[in-house]
Amino acid sequence: MKPVFIFDLGKVLVDFDYSIAARKIAARSAKSPQNLHAFLGGSPLLLQYETGTLSRQAFFDAIREVVGFQGSLAEFGESFADIFSEIPAMIALNAELRQRGFKTYIFSNTNDLAIEHVRRNFPFFKEFDGYIYSYEVGAMKPEAKIYEAMEAMSGGFGSDLIYIDDRAENIAAGKGRGWRTILHESPERSRAEIAALI
Repeated sequence: MKPVFIFDLGKVLVDFDYSIAARKIAARSAKSPQNLHAFLGGSPLLLQYETGTLSRQAFFDAIREVVGFQGSLAEFGESFADIFSEIPAMIALNAELRQRGFKTYIFSNTNDLAIEHVRRNFPFFKEFDGYIYSYEVGAMKPEAKIYEAMEAMSGGFGSDLIYIDDRAENIAAGKGRGWRTILHESPERSRAEIAALI
């Protein structure tokens, strides 16, 4: 089987910064926590939302209760999700791999607001063979269930799969399943490691 490439999304294909969302949400809120940036990026509410145990509406209601957000769900969603910027070198790498006939997939701990925003605003996002999201699977990397979902979708197992992620614990879980792995530190290094593998 020709190798299949699996890309993490955040910090690999797109950068993100929760401080952007924090500034926008704080401007419409009555009682923002002292460190809204850290709250948005690390709240247990976000974990529940990104594993599908909280719906979009329930997540919004819970955040609104904490910060006193005074806008609508649509306004909150736009502020919350508008935190991304493309990483051009990695997007180009995916395009090159596809031109060479390799299948590529996105594999992400994420939520539906983020995915809707990225899909709407970044044309590169449609250039993949499939997508596995934590909120749809009901599990987050490095849990086994989400890796099993990627194997089922891609039809690949073990060394058939080449996996690029910026988090060591996620890479370790893939390596434990026999996947070939690349801990993403820079586009140049990931490109060089891919060239060595193929």
